[in-house]
Formats: sequence, structure tokens, C-alpha cells
Amino acid sequence: MGLFKKIFSKEKKEKLDQGLEKSKSNFFSKLGKAVAGKSKVDDDVLDDLEEVLISSDVGVSTTIKIIRRIEDRVAKDKYLGTEELNAILREEIASLLSETEDDNLTKKPELGHPHVIMVVGVNGVGKTTTIGKLANQFKNQGKKVVLGAGDTFRAAAIDQLQIWADRVDVPMIKQQMGSDPASVAFDTVQSAVKQNADVVLLDTAGRLHNKVNLMKELTKVKRVMQKVIPSAPHEVLLVLDGSTGQNAFEQAKQFSAATEVTALAITKLDGTAKGGVVIGISDQLQVPVKYIGVGEGIDDLQDFNKIEFVDSFFNQ
Repeated sequence: MGLFKKIFSKEKKEKLDQGLEKSKSNFFSKLGKAVAGKSKVDDDVLDDLEEVLISSDVGVSTTIKIIRRIEDRVAKDKYLGTEELNAILREEIASLLSETEDDNLTKKPELGHPHVIMVVGVNGVGKTTTIGKLANQFKNQGKKVVLGAGDTFRAAAIDQLQIWADRVDVPMIKQQMGSDPASVAFDTVQSAVKQNADVVLLDTAGRLHNKVNLMKELTKVKRVMQKVIPSAPHEVLLVLDGSTGQNAFEQAKQFSAATEVTALAITKLDGTAKGGVVIGISDQLQVPVKYIGVGEGIDDLQDFNKIEFVDSFFNQ
């Protein structure tokens, strides 16, 4: 098995395989057409492969890196058959993504102090659901979790988060719709400290109509939390909808300009053929992918592992 050793549980790996099925089928359908009737990986095949990768939402920059790596392999090995292309792609993409592996991503919040995660993202990307699933994960690890309903601009956002709080059976701090989000943030971290909580998950408004206003709002939220916990937030998690493909790139860039995003969660991969966007985002942005959503179940938000992802994507 080598590089692709099994590190997930069998159930999680099967769910990951299922979640990437549409993306994988779409990719290999295009790849099959690109190499049909050709036996050697030559310039024409590489040109077609470039189109396949870009149209699979891998992104131009990452696609160019992958093509260059394969060109180097072709130059070194002199002859590479098209039947070897799948294995080569798998190896080179895994190698490319592993170069930016962040060992800190596997570390879980430590017990004994509130680890504050501020969750950002536009409306509709699955932000509230992601918070609920994370709350469930942390609780199952034996951690005490507090939720904060900082998206005060939509009554539905507060109600949806309350549903998750009730479902996972964790406390949630909220105020009336239209309240100052920073006030909710302050109350949340203050309550978490009093409850001796381990993890705080703070929702924020899902708006991106004006980067200046967004930046001011998120900066204010951070500032008031730091009155209670000087190091807060410890993470800023940006949630992106994988089914939007290249639009997810743009959202990531805009939010990164508005606040210091430290990690990404990419959702809804099970319902799309655009799973290649994870490869591109993981490579191009200086922000690591930490979680991926591969189903609607409460346990279907998985820790992102680049090797397992590539293994599932290229496993036929």
C-alpha cells in the first residue's frame, strides 16, 4: 500500500469513496476521452489532460504544477504509456499536496481552557450545519462545547443553530435578531469561561457584500472576545460550498482579505462533480483544508487527509 496506507476507519473511508463518486466518475469520463486511441503520454495527451483538470475545477495554477511534474516524469522515463497515467496522476497530486501538509491540523483543542473557533462564510454554504457537526465531534471526544449565535442578521440563522444545539445537547448563547454580533461573541466566551468549557464555536453573519464592512465587523468581534480571552479566536474557520467550484476560490480570497482565515471546511462534496476544487484550494491557498463534508449525516464531516482524499479520488 505504501504511501496510500489505510489510516481512516473502514466506515469513514467507504463514506469518503461514496462522497467523491460523482467527482471521480466525471473526471475519469473526461480522462478516458482524452487518451482514447493513444498509447503514449505526449504533448497532445498533456494538452488534453490540462483541459480535463481545469474543467474538473482543480484550478489553473495547480493544473500547471501537475502538468509540469508529469512532463518531468515523461522526460526522465522517456516513454510513459497512457495506461500508466492514472497512477502517475495519483502519485504526483499526492506528492504535491503532501508538500504543504500542516501537522498542526491533526491537533485537537486542549482540555482545560476554551478553544475559540470563529466560523465564517456566506449564507447557504452549510456553515450552521458544519458548526453542529463539529459540536457533535468535540462532544464525542469528551469535550464541553458552547455555541454562540453570532449571525444576528437572520432569525433563521439563530433558529437553525438552536436546532443543532438541541440535537447535540450543548448550550447556546444567543440574543435577539438585530443585536450586535460582538455583544453575542462577548457573552459567549464569557459564559464558556464560567462553564469551564473546552471549545467555543461562534457563528458569524454570512454576508460578503462589502469587504470593508465585513472586515470591521469581524475585527470588532475579535476585539471584544479578547477582552475575555486575550488569545481568542484560536481558529478562524472558513466554510466553503464545494459544489460552487471556482466560486469557492473567490470567496476564500475575499474572506482571507477581510480576516485572518486559519483553516477551511469544504462542504457538499457528495452532491457535486466538482470535488477537484479541494485539490486546487488545498494547493493554492496558504490556508489548509481541515474538514470536508461528504454527506448529510451528523458524522459525515470528516477531518481532511490529503493522502486518503487522493486515494479515494483515483481509486477505480
